[in-house]
Amino acid sequence: MAERELIARHLAPLATSPAARGLADDAAVWTPPLGRQLVFTHDVLAAGIHYLPDDPASDVAWKLLAVNLSDLAGMAATPAGVLLGLGLSAGEDAAWQAEFVAGLGRALDRFGVALWGGDTVTGLERAVLGLTAIGWAEPGRVLSRAGARAGDGLWVSGTIGDAGLGLAVARGTAPFDKALLNRFRRPTPRLALGQVLGGVASAGMDVSDGLLIDADRLAQASGVGLAIALDAVPLGVPAAGHDDLLARVTAGDDYELLFTAPAGVDVAALAGATPVTCIGEVVAGSGLALTYRGQPMPLPARLGWEHA
Repeated sequence: MAERELIARHLAPLATSPAARGLADDAAVWTPPLGRQLVFTHDVLAAGIHYLPDDPASDVAWKLLAVNLSDLAGMAATPAGVLLGLGLSAGEDAAWQAEFVAGLGRALDRFGVALWGGDTVTGLERAVLGLTAIGWAEPGRVLSRAGARAGDGLWVSGTIGDAGLGLAVARGTAPFDKALLNRFRRPTPRLALGQVLGGVASAGMDVSDGLLIDADRLAQASGVGLAIALDAVPLGVPAAGHDDLLARVTAGDDYELLFTAPAGVDVAALAGATPVTCIGEVVAGSGLALTYRGQPMPLPARLGWEHA
């Protein structure tokens, strides 16, 4: 399908926001809420790296949007619009493109976000899909990885490691489990939680590359240490032993929120319907200190996913 046809037939019907200008111009024009800070993020999904060749195109579109919105959630921002960049190969035929756009439309509706524009290119060796998400937050309420202080509690939302199990399901190396598969293919960004944490949590981010590696990044940015009780980490499926537990906390694609909060904050009440769990505390020093059932544990050689 030619670029002009793809835009006219599939993408233009999604771009109903006035900022998109009907996709007739080369750029979007948006008037942000008065007095708000703007927050921008951009993530890329590459075929064979971030999703599998057999993943439904509609789920790939959902994930592309969700991972970017998760970055906004981790900074307490409210999403407003997105710019889409599609680099396609011969494998993304007209049927794939139509399914992708249908999934994108459902995801935009689900999270209340507008498509403002973007660009497409074909002829790549394999697909590389990018998306820029733009959001806003009230001044002074944007979360950062820096800011954690000794004595703060360390919290995480939802459950950890389910997406790693879902990847095994997608690869056919684990029994079929639809819920776990959806955790890998269709993550749900914690937007509502992120917005209430702004101005309350001392530091925060989303968990995309694995709980431990992202906790280490937060610790480094804040100049503190983190004491983590591995047996407190919430799991959707019970771990089958020590090695399985370590695999869960180093798997990526969870897209939960990891944050710190002063001891006096009633985090559970603040989170409302979103499940949150205290998994440790901020301590003086640097790096991570792990315990399991009260006993110290060495750090694994691999803390999480890192691009080479």
